[in-house]
Amino acid sequence: MPVRSKDNFLVFGAPRIEQPEIDEVVASMKSGWLGTGPKVAQFEKDFSAYLGSGHAAACNSCTAALHLSLVALDLKPGDEVITTPMTFCASINAIIHAGCTPVLADVNPKTMNIDPDCIREKITSRTRAILPVHFAGRSCDMDPIMDIAREFDLKVVEDCAHAIETTYKGQHAGTFGDFGCFSFYVTKNVCTGEGGMVMARTEEDIQNVKVLGLHGMSADAWKRFSDDGYKHYEVVHAGFKYNMMDIQAAIGIHQLKRVEENFIRRCEIWDMYQEAFSKLTIGKPAPEEPNTRHARHLYTLMIDPVPCGIDRDQFLTRMTKQNIGTGVHYLAVPEHPYYRDRFGWKLEDTPHAVALGRQTVSLPLSAKLTDDDVADVIEAVKICLEN
Repeated sequence: MPVRSKDNFLVFGAPRIEQPEIDEVVASMKSGWLGTGPKVAQFEKDFSAYLGSGHAAACNSCTAALHLSLVALDLKPGDEVITTPMTFCASINAIIHAGCTPVLADVNPKTMNIDPDCIREKITSRTRAILPVHFAGRSCDMDPIMDIAREFDLKVVEDCAHAIETTYKGQHAGTFGDFGCFSFYVTKNVCTGEGGMVMARTEEDIQNVKVLGLHGMSADAWKRFSDDGYKHYEVVHAGFKYNMMDIQAAIGIHQLKRVEENFIRRCEIWDMYQEAFSKLTIGKPAPEEPNTRHARHLYTLMIDPVPCGIDRDQFLTRMTKQNIGTGVHYLAVPEHPYYRDRFGWKLEDTPHAVALGRQTVSLPLSAKLTDDDVADVIEAVKICLEN
């Protein structure tokens, strides 16, 4: 295969943006309403309708969504929140910024999701919440997680950054726990450039989140500049500046309309990868569990140096030389010096996550990819594994 030219580097996670998004953004700019306004309200309504339950509050990132959810639970300093070591740092940082202590429970090596048995082992008298992460689009095993939460009177905040289309036994991820948090970052299955969403079970909880997310000002404070006339507001909490803009929501409204169409395309790419790599000595994603729907957000390979002859980082370098963008999802949390030094976490405490974090690489899976792009990725993988 000829190496892709430098001006044709295949960017990992490039979004599929079409004319309706562009037109909607232009309309927002022409209207003069760039901040939080009617398009944000429409996006929240549409997202709730897509999930089929819950109440929505749009914000500027999934990190903000996680932080707001944990703050809304009114947790106290030193309260423990159990989560997975196989996640992006935002999951851990949100717990820390909420004044709580993160506790790591290892993952199931097959699903790469937090292991409910490991959660149970980590519960102490200080445990107050569980933060499961639906990794790569695969649902966590929510029945035993929710059973544990009920048994020990724990709150549940679902990290659904990878899981917009994910379902578990017919129910959408993000609608099991007290809160569900979604990402619309540029690489996500629905993107707004930057953005996030909190889903809550009750109207009271979501109104609390909205107040906390806009300086702690009383509900619907954004309407103070509407054509209904100026509205006075009251500050009722020491809140945060986490609101989404209408320009972002303008993109999301149309991205969400094509969420199922894009999902189908990613499934096609996924199947092409599975077929092409079926005889290679690399680890591939496990089949999805019965009565679940995998969102097909990340397609991950495991590069074990013993059968592959190279390690994951060598593979990444070779793929870059082939002009194919890849991702690392993720180094296990205890690998990072800040967390290791602050909490005294040892790599041997979460061996499955550490092993996966050192071997996993994500391939391009955007609905924007053409069949030729996919063929280039497949050929590059095969070339990079040649000794």
